[in-house]
Amino acid sequence: MALQCAALSFSCVSLNPQAYGPSNRLWGPTSFLKKCSTVKASGFSSPSPASFSRFRLQGKALESGNGPMEADESPLVVCFGEMLIDFVPTTSGLSLAEAPAFKKAPGGAPANVAVGIARLGGAAFIGKVGEDEFGYMLAEILKENNVNNEGMRFDPGARTALAFVTLRKDGEREFMFYRNPSADMLLQENELDLDLIKKAKIFHYGSISLITEPCKSAHIAATKVAKDAGVILSYDPNLRLPLWPSAESARKGILSIWDTADIIKISEEEICFLTNGEDPYDDNVVRKLYHQNLKLLLVTEGPEGCRYYTKGFNGRVKGMKVDAVDTTGAGDAFVAGILSQIACDTSLLQDEDRLRDALRFANACGALTVTERGAIPALPTRETVLNALLKSVA
Repeated sequence: MALQCAALSFSCVSLNPQAYGPSNRLWGPTSFLKKCSTVKASGFSSPSPASFSRFRLQGKALESGNGPMEADESPLVVCFGEMLIDFVPTTSGLSLAEAPAFKKAPGGAPANVAVGIARLGGAAFIGKVGEDEFGYMLAEILKENNVNNEGMRFDPGARTALAFVTLRKDGEREFMFYRNPSADMLLQENELDLDLIKKAKIFHYGSISLITEPCKSAHIAATKVAKDAGVILSYDPNLRLPLWPSAESARKGILSIWDTADIIKISEEEICFLTNGEDPYDDNVVRKLYHQNLKLLLVTEGPEGCRYYTKGFNGRVKGMKVDAVDTTGAGDAFVAGILSQIACDTSLLQDEDRLRDALRFANACGALTVTERGAIPALPTRETVLNALLKSVA
């Protein structure tokens, strides 16, 4: 299916529980995160209408690093990792035990990102689910959303992962997992679709697939194949403490593949965690996480926007203000937005003005997602994002 890319704008959306609630599913105990600084930076610049008008002209031919790219040649972003079923209470503000009933919904950050990108360009998903009704349902949802699911595998001996997630009245998130082990943890290296990985412009992944074997080895092998093929590696650690044996194992696991990534997206809370409680708003602290081969480091700050760091420049981009209804998947939508833009034109990584435009686009993706319920149903199309950006500067 021919899908078009659009070079646009954004600013970052964070997974701050106080700002957005249970975005991207769960954080685990927040007592550690409360040690982080809460001082917000200010002084953002606004885009001009002219910066958006040129994007409307890119429907047929888009500039990529290698020249114009036709619409039927949309670059492929391959997302690797978990896909599962989230069970969310039908009544908000209750604990899991108090909830009278639950509604099932597709979940898993890499899968959400894949769907988000598919609505903006070309995407594929690689991962494993159970050979069960939920597994087949998830595969069909990807297909319905134009995500290439040829890299999915079905395990006859393990079930599709389940997660029960809720946000209590006191603002604390509560969650319970059923994955001991679940199918996503059992993906093996010999089950990888290597040809699909090699075709990608960007290979995107998180850290949950690093927790246990054999998926850990499959993850490392997949990134090596992508790196050797010249594919851009994108990493969103997506910290989920309850899934790791300990906080220290999570920190060590997340950082174990840090230096191989070309693009890294992290939140304020993740900076605080990875640096053992240092101030996530201090640029000097953030720079400690910047490795020599990194092309772009993004720090999300919830509705306030994001910070960006490259070797040559850094700055902030303001977020789009909206009335939040359901924050699930906001961070995934942001990642989908920025990767869709970079996949279309990798040269924007060296051009600050165009990178800021791409970040405004990604921010709009995240903001629009929180205005509707559910992650995948709320992920916006390119036209929706463009219209929202134009209205914001009208």
